[in-house]
Amino acid sequence: MSEWRCTVKYAPSTPRKASLVTQLIMGRGAQEALDLLKFTHKRASYMIDKALKSAIANADEDSADVESLYVSEARVDGAGVRVGTKRFIAKDRGRAHSLLKLASHIHITVTEAK
Repeated sequence: MSEWRCTVKYAPSTPRKASLVTQLIMGRGAQEALDLLKFTHKRASYMIDKALKSAIANADEDSADVESLYVSEARVDGAGVRVGTKRFIAKDRGRAHSLLKLASHIHITVTEAK
């Protein structure tokens, strides 16, 4: 069984929110997963959709049967704070608390079903 991978580095979404979307497509057929992502109203679904399309294109480049592909692995890792997005929020008595915008690494693996 062959598998094809795609990784999106430093996606502008927190790992917790992106993992909610990846749990939806785990173990589903590639076309069904694309349809789910199309109608999922989450910001992370756009980046996961791009990663899944890239993994399918990688499989198509190797002459795999695109209709028999399924999502065998979909995971999200933390990437730390996005560059240039450190903010401060005003608090009481003249203090300021930091507001950090997190990024994530999205890993998608598709496998050909036999």
